[in-house]
Amino acid sequence: MEDEVFDVIVVGGGVAGCVTAYQLARAGRSVALLERGAVPGSKNLSGGVFYWRVLQEVFPDFLESAPIERRITRNCLSLLNESSCVTVDYWDARLAEPVNAVSVLRARLDAWLAEQCEEAGVAVLSGVRVDGLLRHGDSVVGVRADDEELAARVVILADGVNSFLARDAGIRAMEPTKHLAVGIKSVLGIPAQRLEERFGLAEGEGTAYAVVGDCTQGVAGGGFLYTNSDSISVGVVLRLDDLAASGRSASDIHDHFLSHPVISRLVAGGTLLEYGSHLTIEAGPQVASQDLTRPGLMLVGDAAGFTLNTGFTIRGMDLAAASGIAAARAADAALTDGDYSQQSIDRYRAELAATFVGRDLKTYAKAPAFFENQSIYREAGLLAADIMHGIYDLDTSPRAHLRDVVRRAVSGSDLGWRQLAGLVLGGMRSL
Repeated sequence: MEDEVFDVIVVGGGVAGCVTAYQLARAGRSVALLERGAVPGSKNLSGGVFYWRVLQEVFPDFLESAPIERRITRNCLSLLNESSCVTVDYWDARLAEPVNAVSVLRARLDAWLAEQCEEAGVAVLSGVRVDGLLRHGDSVVGVRADDEELAARVVILADGVNSFLARDAGIRAMEPTKHLAVGIKSVLGIPAQRLEERFGLAEGEGTAYAVVGDCTQGVAGGGFLYTNSDSISVGVVLRLDDLAASGRSASDIHDHFLSHPVISRLVAGGTLLEYGSHLTIEAGPQVASQDLTRPGLMLVGDAAGFTLNTGFTIRGMDLAAASGIAAARAADAALTDGDYSQQSIDRYRAELAATFVGRDLKTYAKAPAFFENQSIYREAGLLAADIMHGIYDLDTSPRAHLRDVVRRAVSGSDLGWRQLAGLVLGGMRSL
């Protein structure tokens, strides 16, 4: 293949890479998709909640054909304390029709996406480690993989959070640990019927939990839990700089979360199917605001920093898919013009800016800073529990008015009125 020049080489067989390659192949372009794993999806930590609607224009039959796990109709936001938990539990039939989000296991989903790419004409090359980029002047013109050099008119990097190729291109430096987090996840097998009974789900429906507080033992980050067809994915995401400063072990925090009385009941009887860790971007809006292009080169998905944590939702796959669509459009236009200059490749930035990706990253630009507030991880949850205890702890004494219950709880909290107001206003401005 050394003498062949592809229209596009895509590095990385995840959601972003596969969507990019598929769209370009459907447009009649010659595309090679290079994946380091034995097969696409083989090196992914399993699972995720996918806000899938962005794929309707790519795979109209996605819900019927793709290996989805459950359709998420119930979302829970929990403030977890050592011996209490306050949860907002939201179920809505409107999330089922039309389907808003699905749970997926990435090993299955990525393999399916790669199959769609092959059927569209993409040359999917697995087990290929790309060591560097080929350049002609200031333009990227291909990649070096082991002892081979593969030429392309456009190269698109979808090689994940820790993209060494983006550093090779001079687009990325090593990200500070403040911008990164480590996710620790267990996948626990539970029979489908028992799972549905435990979570109050109809057949095929699923639930997703976002958790803050005692789940991370004061480390910036949060916990998560969501249901698959016959398993539960559960774990924590911990900001690297705060984890290092705490002196705690990520695996110990993960185990602490699973042993909490609230969580242990939800996962009881589960058989461990998978356990692993994964690096992720914690400060998506900041990272994604950096460079995304060079002549002949674009970054998509995690390699571009496209993740977004609002506390309510953790998003990455939908942003990855949308960035792949935008990159494919920009690359197709560049190929049509035969122009791979910086100005031509920067069509990608314009395509992104017009989508929900660019707009949402701008809307939530202050979210990472908001989650640096330590009171989110302890005082806020304890205050909420004290208010709820004052409401439900009924004895023979006369009941206080709700405002007095709240006033008494705030007065006894380490989170005073001024701090509480700042926290509420900060959350409203950021989220």
